Amino acid sequence: MTHHLGPHPAVELVDLAADDSGRGHEDGGVVAVFVADTLDDTTLMRLRRLMRRDGARTVLVVQRLRESDLLEIIACGVSVVLWRHEVSAARLFEAVAAASRGDGDMPAELLGRLMTQIGSLARSIPGGTAALTGGLSPREVEVVRLVADGFDTKEIAEKLNYSERTIKNNLHALTTRLHLRNRAHAVAHAVREGYI
Repeated sequence: MTHHLGPHPAVELVDLAADDSGRGHEDGGVVAVFVADTLDDTTLMRLRRLMRRDGARTVLVVQRLRESDLLEIIACGVSVVLWRHEVSAARLFEAVAAASRGDGDMPAELLGRLMTQIGSLARSIPGGTAALTGGLSPREVEVVRLVADGFDTKEIAEKLNYSERTIKNNLHALTTRLHLRNRAHAVAHAVREGYI
């Protein structure tokens, strides 16, 4: 990887593994290139550490990748995935440049699998895609709108034909997911985000 990236004047090579100062690299332009045959627990731990310690965007060059690892590597800060057998100087520089800009890239077959996983995940959790994106589901918008209008839990349940427990669960899930303190904070969040 050093051989491929070294000649590019736009790239400054830094050995993050040799830098044990623990101070990280605060300039925000750090892109880590991580090479692995496959992902195991040790590799995932190192990827997490790169993201936490250095705040680096990561290019993962890998020989094989299990479908079950896709969401995990994204959670570890990987923004670009390259197959090891496809790496060339030009392709690696392209990948580093994309990661530096905050763009993502991965082989088409992995992207398709990732989209399928995200779709399954969105269908399986309460709130669907809104829960994944930090947004509000249509039901949550209705509930928060009624809270903003001054209705209590029982009145909201009657208006929407739900049980009081469902309304309480909805509000609890919303405030927990978005790290909101209370109903008033939920209303303020909804107003700021343009839901009401």
